[in-house]
Amino acid sequence: MTYDSTPDTSDRRPIVLAIQNDPTDPPLMVGEWLAEDGIRVEVIAACFGEPVPAAVPPNVHGILSLGGVMGANDDVDAPWLVQERDLLADAVASGVPVLGLCLGGQLLAAATGGTVELGPITEIGVVQVQRTVDGLLDPVMSQALPSAGADIPAAQWHQDHITELPDGAVLLLTNAACRVQGFRVGDSAYGLQLHPEIDAQTFADWAGMVDEALERSGLDPALLTADMFAAEHELIAAWRPMTRAWADLVWARARDAQEAPPAS
Repeated sequence: MTYDSTPDTSDRRPIVLAIQNDPTDPPLMVGEWLAEDGIRVEVIAACFGEPVPAAVPPNVHGILSLGGVMGANDDVDAPWLVQERDLLADAVASGVPVLGLCLGGQLLAAATGGTVELGPITEIGVVQVQRTVDGLLDPVMSQALPSAGADIPAAQWHQDHITELPDGAVLLLTNAACRVQGFRVGDSAYGLQLHPEIDAQTFADWAGMVDEALERSGLDPALLTADMFAAEHELIAAWRPMTRAWADLVWARARDAQEAPPAS
C-alpha cells in the first residue's frame, strides 16, 4: 500500500510508515506480521522517487526502515537518505516506535549519532546471533525465539556494520563476526543488522543478482540459498514474535495519540 498523507478517519488502525530503499526489499514478511496484528502498513517507495518526509506525519504511529544495497551515508547515490535519517531522528525524539532492518538499522544509528563503516567480515545467509543481558530483558527482543540462552537464527546480507552506537543506545543482539546485531535507542526505536522480513525465495532472488557484498564474501550462493530454504520455518518462528512485540509499541502509541487532547 502506497502512503497517502490524507488521513482516512474511517480506518482506525495504527499506521506504520515503511520506507523502501531498494526495489527488491519491500516489507515482505514483517509487513504481513504487522498486518496480522491489525496494523496498516503504508509504503513510501523512496527507491522509485517517492518523497520521504523529514519528520513523522501526525497520523503515523511507527516507522519501518528497510534494507538496501547502498550505505547509510551514500547520499549521492540515494539522496533521499538525508530525509530518511531526519525522519528517524525525529521519530526517536518524538517517541514514535522505529524498526530498522539491515540498512534501516544502520540509518537509525547514523541518524542518532552512531557510526557505520565497511566491515571486515561480510555476513550473508543464515547466521546465529545471541542476546545480550539487556536483550534478554528487553520487552521486544526477549520475544525472539528460541528462548533465553540459545542462539537465534537470522537471515543476513550485509558488508557494512555499525562500529559505534549512539550515546545511550543499548546493545541487544550480538555475535562474534559483528558486534552490533541489534540495539535500542530510547524506549521504542530498534535497529537490527539482520533481515527478518525476507523469505527464502526472496533470498534466492537476491543470490541470483550481481551483488558487491556477495562477491566480496566469496561464499557459494547455491549453498547459502539451500540453507535459507532449510531454515525458513525456524526464521519465521524466531522473528514473527519479535515483530508482534514491536507492534504492541505501535498500538500503545496509537492509543496515546487518540487520548491526547487536540492541539490548541
